[in-house]
Formats: sequence, structure tokens, C-alpha cells
Amino acid sequence: MSKEYCIDLKAMPSLFSLYRKIFFGRKPGWDEQPLPVIKISSPNVTLTKDKVAQYAKVCGFEFDGQVLPPTYLYVMVFRLHALTFTHNAITFPLLGMIHLKNSITLHRPTSVTENYDLQCSLTTSQMTDSGLEFELVSKVFVDGELVWESLSTYLYRIEGKAKRMRPPKGCDINWESAQAWSLSEDLGRRYAKASGDYNLIHLHPVLSKRFGFDRVLAHGMWSKGRCVAEIMPYIAEKPCKIDVAFKLPLFMPGNVSFAAERQQDELVFELRDQKGRRPHLTGKVSFL
Repeated sequence: MSKEYCIDLKAMPSLFSLYRKIFFGRKPGWDEQPLPVIKISSPNVTLTKDKVAQYAKVCGFEFDGQVLPPTYLYVMVFRLHALTFTHNAITFPLLGMIHLKNSITLHRPTSVTENYDLQCSLTTSQMTDSGLEFELVSKVFVDGELVWESLSTYLYRIEGKAKRMRPPKGCDINWESAQAWSLSEDLGRRYAKASGDYNLIHLHPVLSKRFGFDRVLAHGMWSKGRCVAEIMPYIAEKPCKIDVAFKLPLFMPGNVSFAAERQQDELVFELRDQKGRRPHLTGKVSFL
């Protein structure tokens, strides 16, 4: 039976401090034991308009000074994710872990002036053909009301487990009127400044090369945020669920293409390479 740990925070942790532990700490690797259940809560979290505006700008949202972008609260709960990975009961490092999927459910519009109670739980894990896969469930409350939640699926690759995979294919969507986006080399640094997520592989090619990447990788959640910003006229302030799967890594500088299409009761969207052949991210919006 998995061990259970409960952590009640008095203040939100600093991602900068957590990354120092992540970068310079030593973890031996997965001990092949079931992952523990780790629950972290942080009450009475407040936001600032300046930081939200900075995030909105780098992701392409129009921020009116009040209503939060649907993806913004992920920036806050990710601090609890990072704290989870620094826990002594987790024997493998955050660096090199792969973010496979993310689902965000917006139960109602949220405001920069509200006080939030954050909860994060590492609850399930399983072995797959590629390694150890596990989920982090995050929930945000205002005065006891669940207003926002997220499910993130991560993969810790295990040597000898990963199988050679075929390149992913795009979904069935009209690509004739796709938009073209250009990503600058400093995008990762601008997103890090706005979000507080200073993972080295997203900051500079000299740093990313230390981890085996020739160029800087875009943050997966920047990619999601940028796509959601583009389809905000369809979402407006309606309660919805926004699911994405991260496919191929997105390197910077670079050029990508984006398209969205209504299919039955859902809005389907995809971020592909410049030629529109291979997807970096595929997603859908369903309304509650």
C-alpha cells in the first residue's frame, strides 16, 4: 500500500527556490516502488494584475484587468507540482520528465481580485511501455466553491522500457486556412519571467544542450496557452473543459501553424510544424 503525505502550506513556494533543489539536488532514480500519495494545499492565494498581464501578453490573451485567462491558474498550481517532485519520497528528478497531457476544467470565470485555495494531489501511477506514468490532480476553490481544476499526466522514462514510436499524425481537420506563427528564440525566457517556470531547457541553447537538446524547447503550457488565446472568441466566459495532448517537441526559434474547427459539439484545434504535417499539440474544447 502506498504511503500518504499531506502538506499544508502557509505561503506559496518560490519556483526559483524549488528549481535550485531540482537542479542541484541528487536523486538516484525510481526505486520501483509504488509512488506515494502526496497532497499539498495552499490557502488564501492572491494574484497581481501586473503578473497576469505579463502572462496574458506572452501567450496572446486579451486581459481586461479582471477576468483570468483560462490557463492562468495552472501557473499557480505548477508550484505545487514542483514541490511534489522535490519531496524525498519521490526518488527520481523532475528534469527529463515528459508532460504528456493536460486537461483544464473551467467551472466559471475567475477574477484577479479573488482569493484562492489551491490543492494538488499525486494519486495514481502505472507502468506503461514507455515508463512510469502518473497523474497530478489540481483543484482551485473560492469560498469552498470549486471554480477550476486540472489533470496533468507525466511520464518518467525508464531505460530499456521506451519503444521506438512512429511520428504522430495530425487529426482530421481542415488545414487550408491555417495560421502561421513565428516563435522567437527568447520566447522561453519571456514565458519564464511571466510564469516563474525557469526550467533550463526552455531558457537558452547553451543550457538546453546540457540536457541533450540542440535548441531551446518551448514550454508545453505556453503552447496550450497560446492556442487557447487564439480560440477565446469561441470560449468567451462559458464553462468548459480544455484537453490537450503534447506530441512532438517544439523548438525555438521556429515557425508553426495553427487551425481550429468545430466538430459536432466540440471545438478541435491543433498546433503543427510549419508545413502542417506533424502535430506538436492536439486539443479540443467541450462546453459544460
